[in-house]
Amino acid sequence: MPESKTFLSKFLKWRYKHISQKNFVLVLSALVGLLAGIVSLSLKNITFTIQSFFEHALIITENHIYFVLPFVGLLLVYLLKKYVLVKELKPSVPSFIKRSIPSLLYSLLRQKGLLSYRLIYQPLIMAPLTVGFGGSVGLLGPAITSGSAISSNLGRILHVDKKTRTLLIACATSGVMASMFKSPIAAIVFAVEVFSLDLTFASLLPLLIASISSVLTSYFFLGDELLFNIQASDKFVIKDTLFYILLGIGTGLASIYFTKIYFAIYGFFDHIKSRFLKLLVGGLAIGTMLYFIPPLYGEGLSFITDLLEGNHLHALGNTPFGDATDNIWIVIALLFGITVFKAIAMTTTFAAGGVGGVIIPTMVMGSALGNVIAKVINNIGLDFYVSETNFTLIGMAGLIAGVINAPLTAIFLIAEITGGYELFVPLMITVAISYMITKKGMEHTIYTHELAKRDSLLTYNRDKNALLLMELDKVIEQNFISITPEMKLREILDHAVAKSNRNIYPVVDKDNTFLGIILLNDLRKIMFDQKLYDKITAKDLMESAPSLIFYKEDTMQEIMKKFEASGAWNLPVINKGKYYGFISKSKLLTAYRRKLIDFSGN
Repeated sequence: MPESKTFLSKFLKWRYKHISQKNFVLVLSALVGLLAGIVSLSLKNITFTIQSFFEHALIITENHIYFVLPFVGLLLVYLLKKYVLVKELKPSVPSFIKRSIPSLLYSLLRQKGLLSYRLIYQPLIMAPLTVGFGGSVGLLGPAITSGSAISSNLGRILHVDKKTRTLLIACATSGVMASMFKSPIAAIVFAVEVFSLDLTFASLLPLLIASISSVLTSYFFLGDELLFNIQASDKFVIKDTLFYILLGIGTGLASIYFTKIYFAIYGFFDHIKSRFLKLLVGGLAIGTMLYFIPPLYGEGLSFITDLLEGNHLHALGNTPFGDATDNIWIVIALLFGITVFKAIAMTTTFAAGGVGGVIIPTMVMGSALGNVIAKVINNIGLDFYVSETNFTLIGMAGLIAGVINAPLTAIFLIAEITGGYELFVPLMITVAISYMITKKGMEHTIYTHELAKRDSLLTYNRDKNALLLMELDKVIEQNFISITPEMKLREILDHAVAKSNRNIYPVVDKDNTFLGIILLNDLRKIMFDQKLYDKITAKDLMESAPSLIFYKEDTMQEIMKKFEASGAWNLPVINKGKYYGFISKSKLLTAYRRKLIDFSGN
């Protein structure tokens, strides 16, 4: 046995003897937080190095270079995927899952939280290439993927169960966000909202430890440097309430636009079959947008910082519109253009093959929209004045709440970024309105839409989650004796009844196509009348099944409804038109109860 495996075995034996499961999880959460913080910092530094090279070594002074850079970045990512990182990820995720967070949600539901070890390093390579070369996406999603893959594989090595592995992935998510934004409370809330965790002390404490560990890691390497070094200097006043309601309506509608344009652009690129053609079209489209709107380049955090500092001209950069930006309404129009085109540029980057995240582009779009609304209010000539800085901050919260349906994350994130809770009331007003409008207009987010369509989404509903987590193959029984329609009563009794302890028999043809069922209760009425043994056939006795279950087509919820509607205790399972087995109601309910207990921990 290799020395490493011997050491691991000894460690695990020592751990089982000396460290309780509860304390072991706490230790792991601290370790995961540390590693998540390192991942987040590494990703940011690699991307910053690439961007600095273009800014200083190439000395970008003209917008023409933007036509080339996004295409080159996407091409490098394409070549890496095709020729270097060619091995399929195991466990793999279905092709309909486009982004990192949905892939984690799917993994937790369908793959027991097992993530390929390649996901540890792949985002650290491909995301910086995408963002560094101008792709209009964020780094939070790839950092979460890498951190989650570390926690998943750490859990696999240390032989933790699925429930603990899920908690460790949530700890990694919390750690990455805490490190990137230095907002530990928002990070915990984000993990709870995104992964639909039951917020008990058993899950809260590991999340808290991971968040603290990751924040301390960030402070150790970066000092007290903040993502946005800004504090809310203008306090909330009651007369501004109507304007914050207006901001909430604006961010709610913008969130619906964001989600719809996301799926529309993906739909357009799905019609392009060639991956190279996708990156060619996407690269040129992004380059064109960057030429006219330079702030769309990369993540856009510097754009937010400039707006928060009141420097909108520097935020807009070197636009082709030149001196026209002296007119405040031209500035407002350009900022609104960023609101509109950030979502387009982001989704085009994804659809063309880029790797990145959604949350930071959402913040960019929200900051621009909030600043636009504040500037309009301040310049319409009605002697109104609102704080542009506050509206920029709260605009970000409104978009986060609407786009990813995480209202509490949005509130605490902006509160922590600003270093206090001066804006808590306007944050709650705007976020609540934005969230309600978005939920009314869009039932699911870009994270959950495709998963929900395929019934692969965990929610706060324990009953539904238990059904989702149940495995169909484990409740299908195949020890039923089949009967052909030509069989006479004598053969049925000898071949099936005498050899089976079941009270139902499937009738199939020579190709195993399901035709119907015969019930033991019906046989009892005639089974002792020997005159009928050679006269009656299975075809005469069979009847239609009360309902049919279609293998890998019907969800567990649909199967439960079929049992309830039919009143049957056994229903046949059909796989591609062929008989496959039966599911009994008693076994299904037993499996459901066990899964519910396992899921809830009660």
